[in-house]
Amino acid sequence: MSLPSLSLPRLIGHRGAAAYAPENTLSSLREARRRGAPWVEFDVNLSADDVPLLMHDARLTRTTGLDQPVAATSWADIERLDAGAWMGAAFAGERVPSLEKAIAALAALGLGANVEIKPSPGREDEVARAVVAMLRRLWPAHLPTPLLSSFKDAALAAARDAAPELPRAILIDELQDDWRDRAQAVAAVGVNTNGGKLAVARAAAVKAAGYKLSVYTINDPALARDLVAMGVDCVITDVPDIIAAAIG
Repeated sequence: MSLPSLSLPRLIGHRGAAAYAPENTLSSLREARRRGAPWVEFDVNLSADDVPLLMHDARLTRTTGLDQPVAATSWADIERLDAGAWMGAAFAGERVPSLEKAIAALAALGLGANVEIKPSPGREDEVARAVVAMLRRLWPAHLPTPLLSSFKDAALAAARDAAPELPRAILIDELQDDWRDRAQAVAAVGVNTNGGKLAVARAAAVKAAGYKLSVYTINDPALARDLVAMGVDCVITDVPDIIAAAIG
C-alpha cells in the first residue's frame, strides 16, 4: 500500500483555540483563525443516532453540564445543550457543532484540520467510518487534505481501510519501543505525541524513520522553541498567537 502524503503547518490550534474560547466549538475555530492558526485540531465522536459531532469526552458532563454519555444521547438532545457557559457568560449559548457544520466553518475560514477520531468505548470502527465518509463527501477542495489521528489504533485501522488516501497519525502520550510497529500497522505517516514527555533520542528516531512529528499541547514558548530545535514539525497549542510568535 502506498502511503498518502502529508504536509503540516508549523502550528495547529488545539480544539480550536482552547485557551480563548470553549473547546471544539465554532467560536473556538474562529478564534484560532483570528489568532493566526493555519490549521486546527478537534475531536469527533458519534451521537446515539450516529451523527458525527465535536466532543472530546465520552460524557457530556464537563462541557455541557448534562451527565450522560455521548453515545447514549441523540443528536437532537445534544445540539440543544449549552457548550459555552462553563467558560463564562460571554460564551453562554454556544452549541456543540456537528462535524458537517465544522467543515463548513473551516471552508469559510480557510483552515486546515487535524481531525482526532475520539470514539466512545467499543465504537472505534463506527466512529472512524462515519468521520471518513463525511470528510470524503464534504471536505472543501480548496483546503489541504485533513490529517486523521487517534489514540485508538483500531479506529485508525478502520480509517485506513475505509479511506486509505487520507493521511493518518498515531497518537501516543509517551513514545515506547513499539511506536514504529504501531505506526506501520495502521499505515500512519505521522506521529503525534505529548511534547512534555518527548526525549531527544525519540524525536530523532521518528524523524529518521521518515514520519512527520507533531507535539501537544504546548503553551510554553520556551518549550516550543526547544521542541522545534529537536526536529518537531508541528506544535499543537491552546494559544496559537503566543506560540506563533515564539517559533516564527
